[in-house]
Amino acid sequence: MMFVDVATIKIKAGNGGNGAVSFHREKYINAGGPDGGDGGKGGDIVFAVDDHLSTLVDFRYKRKYVAPNGEDGSSNNCTGKSAEDLVIKVPRGTLIKNAQTGRLIADLSGDEPQIIARGGKGGKGNARFATSTRQIPRFAKPGFPGEELEVQLELKLLADVGLVGFPNVGKSTLVSVVSAAKPKIANYHFTTLTPVLGVVKIAEGNSFVMADIPGLIEGASEGVGLGHEFLRHVERCRLIVHMVDVSGSEGRDPKEDFLLIQKELARFSEDLASRPQLVAANKCDMATPEQMEEFEGFIREQGLECYRISAATTMGTKELVEAISRKLSELPPIREFEPEPVLIEELSERNGRRFDIVNENGVYVVDAPWLEPVLNSVNMDDYESLQYFQRVLRSSGIIERLEEMGVEEGDTVRIFDLEFDFVN
Repeated sequence: MMFVDVATIKIKAGNGGNGAVSFHREKYINAGGPDGGDGGKGGDIVFAVDDHLSTLVDFRYKRKYVAPNGEDGSSNNCTGKSAEDLVIKVPRGTLIKNAQTGRLIADLSGDEPQIIARGGKGGKGNARFATSTRQIPRFAKPGFPGEELEVQLELKLLADVGLVGFPNVGKSTLVSVVSAAKPKIANYHFTTLTPVLGVVKIAEGNSFVMADIPGLIEGASEGVGLGHEFLRHVERCRLIVHMVDVSGSEGRDPKEDFLLIQKELARFSEDLASRPQLVAANKCDMATPEQMEEFEGFIREQGLECYRISAATTMGTKELVEAISRKLSELPPIREFEPEPVLIEELSERNGRRFDIVNENGVYVVDAPWLEPVLNSVNMDDYESLQYFQRVLRSSGIIERLEEMGVEEGDTVRIFDLEFDFVN
């Protein structure tokens, strides 16, 4: 099966339904009042984890996802039906980024579904605009558009242990003998074209996930060969097991191989190169005692532990697994990436920053659905965060509109559940 770990798609949440213009009509009643209902909310775009998926290949064939629109309002004060959300399934470990800015929106590592694009709110029907002085409103509000953006999906495997090493050093064989995973194994380079995950059970309730990352070659961090495609999967690993063919069975120098892989890891990410590491000296049954001692001395000089194994005969694999388990018990959990705050330039990209302001008994109520994610990211106790929020209100034109409507110093402004005194 083809392995795909990066894909770019367009998503569009549903538009809100339009408010209705309608007047009550009933026999023997001459002057029926306005009874136009509100429009329904548009569907959200929701991303959810599906553990049956292991690649992003489906997104290579379908590039646009659109949620349904909310229904329009109707007479008799009937609100239009809200649309169902569009749920998009992705493999666990998928990062969702804004394709234009690179901002991380969400990390789909947990079980909680994430709303990435919100559906537009329904427009208000004419019944909402009736007042003592305006008894026959002949207008209603259109629904708000749903958020629209281009996102990049990037899969970073959730594994505790990442196996790295040159092609054909026995990584797939090790995963197959210590776990229930059954990778295809053959005696040629770049055997593993997709990362293989295996669950290694130590005892009841104690296990870890090991990922066989396809073989790196020199230049992988610059995109040479296949290595670059898979280096990102090691990023989440808590521990790296560096596997080396200590016998030099293919005419290679194991010490040189070790240093080349370390260099590739460092070139891709300094953080990755500093990750805790164990060394597995594979094919030790084919190596001479002199080769073993020389290599182990070299690894000790690097400040690392070295374990003799033969993946093909399972010799030493139990001791290696126990060492991995001990090391993992000392390490923090698998890394999850924190979403980054919404950028001002993103707001107009998502839905044109439409807003509506009404004066309700002296309170200026701002209706701007796109502001909700911004508000959620603002810390009201932090001066810089408040300054950022004020910049958003000014750059979007909300403050200018409030001033046009006659807002004065000290007047109350309400945005969602937040009420504050206007300060110029």
